[in-house]
Amino acid sequence: MKFIFVIPGWEDSTSDSRVLRDALIKPTSLKVPKGYYYLVDAGYTNVEGFLAPYRGTGYHLSEWRDGCAP
Repeated sequence: MKFIFVIPGWEDSTSDSRVLRDALIKPTSLKVPKGYYYLVDAGYTNVEGFLAPYRGTGYHLSEWRDGCAP
């Protein structure tokens, strides 16, 4: 695992989307290179640079072996 951005100081009860929104508006904000996406969990919405899975769909690593789409 490689951490590319850390934003400390939030309490455990803070929603993930609020922390992400804060990370994107700070002067030293999280930057997503053009043409790339960060995979986020289903608690987020699909926005530019962030890709969430479809809700209610199960994904398994075995389905993605060898780079093949399921």
